[in-house]
Amino acid sequence: MDIQFKGWNSYTSFFSAEFCQLYLKNKYQKKNFDNPEQKSYENCYAFLYYLEHGKIYYQQAEQAPLILKPILLFYGLVHLIKACILTVDPSYPETTSVLAHGVSTRKRKKQNYQFFHDEVKLQKNGLFPFMSEKMFDMKQLEGDKVTMEELLQLIPELNDLFTIQEGRNTFTPIYTQHGHLVVPENILDHYHMTEDRFKEFLSSKSNGYLEFLDGEGLTFQLNEGIEKGNTPIRFNLDSKSHVLPLKKDNLFLYPELLIHYLLLYNLSMIARYETEWWSELTKMMPNRDYPFIHTFLEITLQKGPFLVYEYLMG
Repeated sequence: MDIQFKGWNSYTSFFSAEFCQLYLKNKYQKKNFDNPEQKSYENCYAFLYYLEHGKIYYQQAEQAPLILKPILLFYGLVHLIKACILTVDPSYPETTSVLAHGVSTRKRKKQNYQFFHDEVKLQKNGLFPFMSEKMFDMKQLEGDKVTMEELLQLIPELNDLFTIQEGRNTFTPIYTQHGHLVVPENILDHYHMTEDRFKEFLSSKSNGYLEFLDGEGLTFQLNEGIEKGNTPIRFNLDSKSHVLPLKKDNLFLYPELLIHYLLLYNLSMIARYETEWWSELTKMMPNRDYPFIHTFLEITLQKGPFLVYEYLMG
């Protein structure tokens, strides 16, 4: 994937109703929707305003004190996601059921609460299951729970912090060699697989978007589609390189946009309703929660718009 992201400057073309209409018309035609011309006219301003409002939330979050950042970033991401949904569902929002968050969290935190151990619970209706299905062809299971530690471990840019704080890596870098990508051989030890089994495993999890080269070991090329989150391979925006998770857990194939949504949802709820704990965390910095939360918020400020842009341009 050729990364050409230049922050909000990359979105400049979208701040034109004429461009948005042509862009949506093209998307609708490719998906064989009825009346693509009419629907693109009807949706072009909603699409544009979702992006514009999202941008304003992110820009305000950059200037805001830490205690407000999660709220602004969550609603900024929600607006960007709604723009993405309009590219694959011209009727959005058809019902009010899709407007809820789609996840829930325990409102009152227990004594000795630690963010790493906190959970969010997936709901049947709402934005989260709706975006999962519409954008990524993923069916979420109602009632499934995900911990914050599981989510944080799947943010590539947090790998260095995990290394410093806990003495473990969460990702392995993927190297570029002669124009192709190479997975380090020590990945076989982490996955407890032979080379052939690993190739078969990774190819099967990538839906044809990844192709190993014959006789070249763990060398492969990426085909079109990685920006849609269809492979476990992720992009580290700090190092501008591809990486692969070292753990094959339940979230191995989770698109990173969903991970940012769940983390920001929970953090925004904490910032709104757990005032005492949130204030103590930001002032006292008592444990590992603070460096991970603070660093994640700095990462998602840049990574959220990046992931959405990659999706829109895919």
